[in-house]
Amino acid sequence: MLGVGIVSACLNVLLLAGSLYMMLVYDFVIPGRSIPTLVGLLLMVIVAYVFQGMLDAVRGQLLTHLSSNIDVQFETKAHELVLTLARLYPARDAGQPIRDIDQVRGFLAGAGPTALVDLPWVFFFVAILFLLHPWLGFTVLAGAIVLIALTVLTERATQAAMADLMQLNRERQQAIDTSRRHAEAIHAMGMQGQLEAIWRAANGAYRQAQVRLSAKASRLTTAGRIFRLFLQSGVLTVGALLVLSGKASGGVIFASSILSSRALAPIEASIANWRSFVAARQSWRRLGEITTFEADRRPEQLLPSPRHSLAAEGLTLAPPGSPEPVVRGITFLAYAGEAVAILGPSGSGKSTLLRGLAGSLPATSGDVRLDGATMAQWSRAALGRDIGYLPQNVELLPGTVAENIARFDPETTPERIIAAAEEAGVAAMIRELPDGYNTDVGIDGRRLSGGQRQRIALARALYGNPFLILLDEPNANLDTTGEAALIEAIQGVKARGGIVVLVAHRPSVLVAVDNVLAVRGGRAISYGPRQALLPEHS
Repeated sequence: MLGVGIVSACLNVLLLAGSLYMMLVYDFVIPGRSIPTLVGLLLMVIVAYVFQGMLDAVRGQLLTHLSSNIDVQFETKAHELVLTLARLYPARDAGQPIRDIDQVRGFLAGAGPTALVDLPWVFFFVAILFLLHPWLGFTVLAGAIVLIALTVLTERATQAAMADLMQLNRERQQAIDTSRRHAEAIHAMGMQGQLEAIWRAANGAYRQAQVRLSAKASRLTTAGRIFRLFLQSGVLTVGALLVLSGKASGGVIFASSILSSRALAPIEASIANWRSFVAARQSWRRLGEITTFEADRRPEQLLPSPRHSLAAEGLTLAPPGSPEPVVRGITFLAYAGEAVAILGPSGSGKSTLLRGLAGSLPATSGDVRLDGATMAQWSRAALGRDIGYLPQNVELLPGTVAENIARFDPETTPERIIAAAEEAGVAAMIRELPDGYNTDVGIDGRRLSGGQRQRIALARALYGNPFLILLDEPNANLDTTGEAALIEAIQGVKARGGIVVLVAHRPSVLVAVDNVLAVRGGRAISYGPRQALLPEHS
């Protein structure tokens, strides 16, 4: 921005060239009938215009690079914030940080910053007009004050409306995203009309707010443009009166007209771009949340990968956006080579507990410890390699089967991918796919069946031999063959010294577990060996 300011200073000084050229031609060349003087002035003004064009291009490039630098600076943090919002604050629009960066970048690369940087130079041109004659200076100064007042009115009139428009746009986007994600169920149950009514209401509210905001901004922009035209005529009138009274030369009329136009142009441009400026400022303010989230991090410790135990100590968890905890004070301990089943009725907090054990849901109180250390002491990237997680709702990422199994690790090898698939008992199924491991799974894995997605997600959880495997109803979509492969995979994890924690409603998989944690109402009611708590599955 300092470079932009320096270039703008040179540009605004060079803008004097046109008015000075016209004044000198009218006052000196025409009365003296001197062709050499005219040619010399023309060459000088051409040089000034060339430098002006070059500097204008340089300023545009500076602003373009600045806008790109903003994007580079925030892209990683914004992506992290998107994941954090989606994980912990589902009621908020997780995509807003990306749109905020786009808004700031678009504003910086447009005409708005140029107008704002040129705004202080209004008083420079007014000062030049004072040198020509005080009445010219006073006329333009009064006009500048009126236009600045219009700018302030534009700010006050559009700030609240712009915030409302952003909120309505989020609601509008959520409505269409809901229809997109649940298109099959909506079509099957004939709910198109109901969802269309919700969409039309949200879109109509957004459209009406946009019309109101545009009307306000347009009225103020038009008022500024008309007043500027009136002011230019007023300056010509004052100049003519000065010439008629012998207080100024004829060239002053043309010079003052150009100078007044240059003086007032940044104000009018600021009014025209004020809407985008307000939007960019609000986006920049929201991007401050990135710094807030980053400040909450605790320093990471240098620790080896966990290899011995998993402990929950008085773990209390609340779902995102809910003030009431769903899991209350659960404590248990599991050692390497053990599998733990979490059992309980629906709504008892089993999936929430699993999310807490994975570290994706922060604890309201209590801790989750691996080998005696809290999860926060590892970096998430390092700890993630030692955790395999299979969520209740399985959605694969767009890409190939191999990429999903490898967690999109760029340094993976075919041997590691195949090993994970074989451990999950899914290698034969993958070979039967049209392109094998190179089969494109589609968005959310929709090109595969529910059972195929679940088995590939199990291979993803087992990739890299992680120490802690967390499975949320891993056999919900599996047939007999898939369940047998799941049981074998659990036993394989135990044999290599890992820990498995799973939530299951179908009892067939319980033959592979060692301990059972029974929960009800978010509280642990018992924890112990499977043989003692579930003798029928021993």
